[in-house]
Amino acid sequence: MAIILHHLAFYGPMADVVAQAAPNIIAWLFDYARLAVQMFFVLAGYLVAARVAPDTKPADLKSLRLIWGRYKRLLTPFVFAVASAILITGLVRPWFDHESLSAAPSIWQLIAHGLFIHDVLGYEALSAGVWYVAIDFQLFVATVLITLLMRSLPTRLSALFPIVVIALAAGSLWFVNRHTDLDIYAPYFFGAYGLGMLAFWSNRSTLGAGAIIAILALGVIALWIDFRYPIAVALGSATLVGLAAHQGWLENWPKPGLLTALGQRSYSIFLIHYGICVGVNAVWHRYFPNGALINAIGMLVATLASIGTGALLYRFVESRSKVFGRNGLTLLLALMVGAALLIESLDW
Repeated sequence: MAIILHHLAFYGPMADVVAQAAPNIIAWLFDYARLAVQMFFVLAGYLVAARVAPDTKPADLKSLRLIWGRYKRLLTPFVFAVASAILITGLVRPWFDHESLSAAPSIWQLIAHGLFIHDVLGYEALSAGVWYVAIDFQLFVATVLITLLMRSLPTRLSALFPIVVIALAAGSLWFVNRHTDLDIYAPYFFGAYGLGMLAFWSNRSTLGAGAIIAILALGVIALWIDFRYPIAVALGSATLVGLAAHQGWLENWPKPGLLTALGQRSYSIFLIHYGICVGVNAVWHRYFPNGALINAIGMLVATLASIGTGALLYRFVESRSKVFGRNGLTLLLALMVGAALLIESLDW
């Protein structure tokens, strides 16, 4: 939810109108709501540790199958969301001239997005937040390969896997993360990812409280070297999750409810919201260009619409529902991409 509101504040123009009446709120969303991404990295690290080394020892992984499965898991809703963003952008471009709109895509740009290497190759992102998906995949692949390498070593050396994770996290937090030009590569974010892995091991390994001590040491030293708000959020998140895991709270909380439902659909909501926000911004700018209250309502409409469309994306695509079936999903995706490219190719 924070990321949706951040992008609404970042891209405007509804937020530009609301800022006239509530500048501090819009400024906070613009500057600080994006820090929620650090929680994504911590939780991703927490979950990957459960897969690759649940007891700190490298598990026997079918690496290629695991990486391929992760790729498909990320890609399917990702492509639908990017296609919808291109489609909506193409539809509103004739009457909504705004800097938030990405340019019409090239075929190579689409391929680069499909391979999660658009930033590395220098292509403009076709949707907000797609950089995160690429980094998440990089981190996952790197962690699986490191696990495979450690598994191949003699037992006494493979047992040092947590030490390797701590060393890599330290290198990221204390050195790499201080160079923002490296933020398109996994090592820049491995610090938060590694803190999440340690948080998992705080309750499910012999490390115990030692994992929480390691989290605090890594984070505090990083902040002492160079205070950065993203690292502070990652440290706070990892400490909280680590303590909750160590105390056994995570097995009983949260109970099924609204937060759980949003959590299940969060990836789809995160992916789809950019196109929806662009569409709502375009409509509001055309019909309600002034008035802080009506534009604040527009921001609320965009948020709720993002949740609703994200729920649909989860239901019919991400969760691999049988409503459409495999062939139906492929056909629908092909139609969406084709319509998006057709609209973008029209000479308005």
